[in-house]
Amino acid sequence: MANKKPKVAVFKFASCDGCQLSLLDAEDELLAVADAVDIAYFPEASRKMLKGPYDIGVVEGSITTPHDVGLIREIRRMSRTLIIIGACATAGGIQALRNWKDIKEFTNIVYATPEYISTLDRSMPIASFVHVDFELRGCPINKYQLLEVINAFLNQRKPNISAYSVCVECKLKGNICIAVANGIPCLGPVTHAGCGAICPSYKRGCYGCFGPMESPNTSALSKHLFEMGQTGYDIMLAFRSFNAYALEFRKESDAYEK
Repeated sequence: MANKKPKVAVFKFASCDGCQLSLLDAEDELLAVADAVDIAYFPEASRKMLKGPYDIGVVEGSITTPHDVGLIREIRRMSRTLIIIGACATAGGIQALRNWKDIKEFTNIVYATPEYISTLDRSMPIASFVHVDFELRGCPINKYQLLEVINAFLNQRKPNISAYSVCVECKLKGNICIAVANGIPCLGPVTHAGCGAICPSYKRGCYGCFGPMESPNTSALSKHLFEMGQTGYDIMLAFRSFNAYALEFRKESDAYEK
């Protein structure tokens, strides 16, 4: 009797679906993945929904409601390996900007009957509630990195995902540093690689889409941004974007909040 294929399930919480679409955008590579695994649960792409347990659970999105908390704990229980993907899942996402404000004020303004709204006061990453086996950064993620992570866990090895900064990607592409040569503010020195240095390649500063790199020196970068003419408010906003609630970016932005 042939061995059964590993069962993979893909789940979504508060997010834009962009990271799930990155998997679908893998096109030819996705065929190889589909041949190697049984995609048991993937509402974005399939009508077939098989119950767990699952060998690999892939989760996009942040936790924003009490219902989400219960559901992610159930997903963790059903998944032998849990991989979270994207800025929402790893750092609370762009919706984590609400974490610095009063969520009750928002619901009172937006909804006619706010008492029916059940929500947490913060948008939180998945790892705040359950153990996570691997975090894949990005807004959205790099589809080839996702394929590498899935392949690694299927073959019981460590994923080959580089931990260096976007600056290394710039150098590998032969880019001239836009911060040094053109005086353009850039978060590349403290941002995790993975995008291929898209923005700096087009003479735009890195926005930090892939979150903080390993051991980022954010205070040194802020000092350099000051020397380039940026204000404290500018620096705060720079660190409050897609990965605003990632620990290193959060601490640096908080240092400049008045």
